[in-house]
Amino acid sequence: MVEFFYINKCNNNNNNNSASRSRTPSGYGTPKPNSIHRASSIPTLSGSGLRARTPSGSSTPVPSLASGTRLQRKSSGASDTNLVEESNNTPSDTNLVEESQVHVTEVTINHVVSDTGEKVAIERIRAKIRATIEKSANSEKSANNEKSNRIDIEDDGGVNYGSCPMKIQDEDRFDCYPGPSPTKDSCTARGCCWSLSSNSKVPACYYPHGLESYRIVQYQNHSHGLDVYWKNKIASPYGSDVKLLKMSVTFETETRVHVKITDANATRFEPSLPEVPMFNTRVRYEDCQYDVRVGENQTGFAILRRADQSLVFDSRNLGGFIYSDQFIQISSRLTSRFIYGMGEKRSPFLRNVDWDTSVLWSLDGSPTDGSNGYGYHPFYMNLNATSGDAHGVYLRTSNALEIVLQPTPAITYRVLGGILDFYFFLGPAPGQVVSQYLELVGNPTLPPYWSLGFHLCRYGYHNVSHIQAVVDRNVKAGIPLDTVWVDIDYMERHNDFSINEQFEGLKEYVKVLHAEGRHFIPIIDPGIASKEDKTYTPYTEGLERGIFVKNASGLPVEGSVWNDRGGTVFPDFSNPDTVDYWLRQLKLMYSLFEFDGLWIDMNEPSNFVNGSLQGCPSNSKYESPPYTPHVYGGSLNYKTLCMESQHHEGLHYNLHTMYGTMETVATNFALKEILNTRPVIISRSTYAGHGKYGGHWTGDVYSTYADMKQSIGDILSLNMFGVSLVGADICGFNGASNAALCQRWLQLGAFYPFSRNHNEDSAPPQDPAYYGPEVIASTRKAYQTRYQLLPYLYSLFYRASLFGETVARSLLFEFPRDSNTWTVDSQFLWGPALLIAPALEENQTTVNVYLPRGIWYEFYPGKAIHSNGTYYSVPCPTDTIPLYVRGGYIVPMQHADQTTTLSRKNSMFLAVHMNETKQAHGTLYWTMDNH
Repeated sequence: MVEFFYINKCNNNNNNNSASRSRTPSGYGTPKPNSIHRASSIPTLSGSGLRARTPSGSSTPVPSLASGTRLQRKSSGASDTNLVEESNNTPSDTNLVEESQVHVTEVTINHVVSDTGEKVAIERIRAKIRATIEKSANSEKSANNEKSNRIDIEDDGGVNYGSCPMKIQDEDRFDCYPGPSPTKDSCTARGCCWSLSSNSKVPACYYPHGLESYRIVQYQNHSHGLDVYWKNKIASPYGSDVKLLKMSVTFETETRVHVKITDANATRFEPSLPEVPMFNTRVRYEDCQYDVRVGENQTGFAILRRADQSLVFDSRNLGGFIYSDQFIQISSRLTSRFIYGMGEKRSPFLRNVDWDTSVLWSLDGSPTDGSNGYGYHPFYMNLNATSGDAHGVYLRTSNALEIVLQPTPAITYRVLGGILDFYFFLGPAPGQVVSQYLELVGNPTLPPYWSLGFHLCRYGYHNVSHIQAVVDRNVKAGIPLDTVWVDIDYMERHNDFSINEQFEGLKEYVKVLHAEGRHFIPIIDPGIASKEDKTYTPYTEGLERGIFVKNASGLPVEGSVWNDRGGTVFPDFSNPDTVDYWLRQLKLMYSLFEFDGLWIDMNEPSNFVNGSLQGCPSNSKYESPPYTPHVYGGSLNYKTLCMESQHHEGLHYNLHTMYGTMETVATNFALKEILNTRPVIISRSTYAGHGKYGGHWTGDVYSTYADMKQSIGDILSLNMFGVSLVGADICGFNGASNAALCQRWLQLGAFYPFSRNHNEDSAPPQDPAYYGPEVIASTRKAYQTRYQLLPYLYSLFYRASLFGETVARSLLFEFPRDSNTWTVDSQFLWGPALLIAPALEENQTTVNVYLPRGIWYEFYPGKAIHSNGTYYSVPCPTDTIPLYVRGGYIVPMQHADQTTTLSRKNSMFLAVHMNETKQAHGTLYWTMDNH
């Protein structure tokens, strides 16, 4: 192995001293009549009121509550005097501190007292504050070597139901009744506000401003974070509210902060994937790039960028915070409308914040607008529209998740179980945000070199001769080709780990492919046939070992997938014994024919009946939760298993979205054992951290220009999620393609990180050679270019595996200060240097290409363009895809051949593209073999 690096490393100058003040949103109007309010009993933690010193004498700031609290009298019609807590809407701009000794100089209540009863009430509050301060100070004096500071806050028993403002902007409404269409009566019965809007997207039923569903009762800071305890004050309509919450904030790195909100008195489900590393080394708060804010009269928390006090996340008194057993909801303001991620969902790369609702819940179904998709990646990146700085937010959960984006801009999470487990990444560059996220969940795997060649497949091969004929006509046409794939056609009665008589010559044909320097990948599904006789050992062995997903009676859950005889059971990949079982079955399959990788499909997991052949429990709270998100099919068990199905790690209700990646982990282990090399695994279902173990294709897309364009946004999003080896079915899977569409899609597909042509069994062929000379010529040109660039592409995958970088990336990753790049999703980059600008519309002969400021070189034929950051209308004849190389980069290349095996024997060269200062740099990673 030879490595060569020449990399310019930029020095980020992070200013941790802020002169800015952070402001919360302005008030929503007068308090709601007949609401019960409370008086504050919390000392203000601000620069003027509360400071601390460490045992060594150094002074550092501590997370502040709110400053400027005042108390005023409010008549509610009740006999007792009630006090309203108001804020001046300016949180403390003091840095937060690590404390072990507390010194309070003064606590002031700014209010003119004119009533004897009110005097008594305020004096009582002062007494409570003094008692709290004295208790804290005495505790610290008796244990001044401890590194924690706890403040216990006495609860006065009052409840703040918030207020319904007289006027409210549409974008400031947070849906209080997300279920079936509410009425005014059902809305107000929940304590919500009601007002119709002329925009049908806008909720008529919305949360009161200042609703305090939880109240702080204890605050404790320590050397690397803080703990806050919240007591439930208002019951939610979803039942089983958690009574006491603990929020733990941990300063894990200078650019990553971890916020975990759990039941303080009970253990709740937490997913085992992704495997988050233990960070034993914590950072000091003063070295961090973020500030944490927790308000004394506010439910929620805020994360701010310390350098300019700009917003990262702010959930304080926003919407309705709910933490019940099966419904957890939290809302936050967004920095701007420029938000990316939260997939897998059919949407533009730049997400729509105009009341867009999406659900993350793995589903077997062709990607369609408004539907949940195959994958589950609750991670987003948000840009600051003023500075171009980026940050990321990851919610580590696996339960059904509904996300609402609204034009405030704001985001609302509704998750049906587990906990709230947030990670915030401060970037500030978009590429740094992704790298910081992948440092947590796992960098992408480095695939073998040959897997970056062209892959050819279809559903509907009749026999080995049919495969051979399709391969031969493309090889004869001069189309570079590395890997041949086969769908379920080869299986006996569509059963895993078998081969039917039409494909008896498959073993010998695979040897022919290997002799030609090519490779072979078959499909495999997780469903195991349960209606076969005892000679079908994958079922009998699994039954004996007890490794199938079970129902409440301890019997395997039986569904139906492709198996001809009707019954299917599902391996439980959370069970360690299943990993050994899976390895044994794949070894059996390898003895039938020597595959080079695996294509794992139907692993959402898919089921052709809802739940099971025997049905699901009718009275189960998991089959019919208090709230059902907007999932396709209307129920969580639609086209999958019953939610009460039992896995080794728990209920399917909690593990459903992890199933495909758990299968990928087991398959990854098995292939390493069998092949003794880096494996190639392409999975349909993915989950956070999936890219560490395998790749993905975007599923059963349609043969349309719209789906071809959509594939770019899909691939850019999956690269953000760390799934670098990704591509769409070139020419489309569903429906009949045509020569014109396929010609353009093959040109685009030549620049997918994972490049495969595949379609359904009922559609006509769509391999390049099928369409004749014109398509053959343009496809050959595009793929010869790809094969020339494979040393560069492979180096990008290497850097992705090492540093958590993206392979295919949006222009905004390289030009985050150029706001024009924030909305571009019809072109993309390979790494920092190569820009791809495909034709995406029918009969298109020119492409409108945006070239950011700098020098760009046409790949064909090589003219230099000095751009000031402008759109260019460039010719796009049917035989060409526009490509540009960025000035300042060296691109390693190699003369192309028909396989990577042959190409790697050819000479290499460096294409040097100078920038304005006559400089260029690049990276080459090379191995001595094709693996």
